[in-house]
Amino acid sequence: MKMHFSIPVSQQKLDTLGGRYVLYSVYLEGFLFCKVRYSQLHRWNEQLKRVFGNCLPPFPPKYYLAMTTSMADERRDQLEQYLQSVPMDPKILRSEVFIHFFTLLQQDTFKITTKKVFLDVFLPDGRNIRIEILTSDTAERVLEVTCKLSRELIGYFSLFLIQSHSDGALSVMKKMAEFELPYVSLQSTEVENCKVGLRKWYMDPSLDSMLMDCQTAVNLLYGQAVQEIEKNWAKPTPEQRQELEALRKAGNQTKFLELVQQVQHYGYMQLDTCTCDYPEPGCVATVSVGNNEISCYIKLPGNQTQEVNFKMSHIKSWQVTFLGSLLEEADGPQQTLNQNLELRFQYSEGCSWQCFTIYTKQAFLLSSCLKKMISEKLTKLAAENPEMVSIFPLDIFIFICKWYFGKTRTSRG
Repeated sequence: MKMHFSIPVSQQKLDTLGGRYVLYSVYLEGFLFCKVRYSQLHRWNEQLKRVFGNCLPPFPPKYYLAMTTSMADERRDQLEQYLQSVPMDPKILRSEVFIHFFTLLQQDTFKITTKKVFLDVFLPDGRNIRIEILTSDTAERVLEVTCKLSRELIGYFSLFLIQSHSDGALSVMKKMAEFELPYVSLQSTEVENCKVGLRKWYMDPSLDSMLMDCQTAVNLLYGQAVQEIEKNWAKPTPEQRQELEALRKAGNQTKFLELVQQVQHYGYMQLDTCTCDYPEPGCVATVSVGNNEISCYIKLPGNQTQEVNFKMSHIKSWQVTFLGSLLEEADGPQQTLNQNLELRFQYSEGCSWQCFTIYTKQAFLLSSCLKKMISEKLTKLAAENPEMVSIFPLDIFIFICKWYFGKTRTSRG
């Protein structure tokens, strides 16, 4: 699946000989990831071709004359599409040439050299694990050191950037990519009170059953389940709450996790309070996503609340759009982005299609959750219909299902 790479910002710079070049600010999941020149990406593309042949997406051609504004915009769009497409091949995504390139870029952009450091990784129950890592260690490596789970189970968890607020609230800001450098991302983020957190990474609550034979995984799931109830992200009935509390006091984690799967919104990703355009523009909404739906509690005039659930099976497509303004800094124009984001999706009601828009800075996280739900649906379909995989090669089968469930697009406002 495409990764949320975007290049909303570029900047003209002067090299040591006085020549001009363009520096592209590459964002990953809505956060500044690195800055890179066209020539660096061109050399990287040549390296990839030597390893993987001609299976790569087209790379934007060189211009030997000065670029016009329209040509510069076209190149930026082409580079963005290239960066989104390259990681779709899992062999490329996990290759040394891919990971090494972005490791060096991320370190160079934020001027962080390779050295040993201590990193605190926070668990859902509030405890933290302090581990010694290299600043060049990827999220995949940090996750392995932190979790100590088998390779089969570690894929059910991920590292996230999490913001803690003075009132005790938590905001999950983004999921870290496996090749991302957690230490560098933490140091470079402009989000206040941000930390690296470990959480489960799946949207289907029934998948808890896959982890119940591993006590380490059960401990992690239990801690997150308790947190979700304490933060009012999961909403048990009074009867469920009473029974869950009794199981918690008895220390029966397994029974607790079996019961909590029946609780409304358990395992959902909770977003910060945001706004939407339904049933009218500017409505305040609490949005959570999981179990094949987007759930919205919308505040109506008169302090009334309406619950609206958008089922994934009725969502045709969605796109994330930058609405932010470009900020000028002392060393050049258009260097940073004061970003506001929206996620717009098409939804079917009966025979008609309608567009709905959610305005939130966590739009990329929301989009990642929607893609994760599609991925889980594909896996379940393949397990239930093995004859489909035998008739079609797996990549074609996945393509057909992607087309059925919808497409993801990223654009700039």
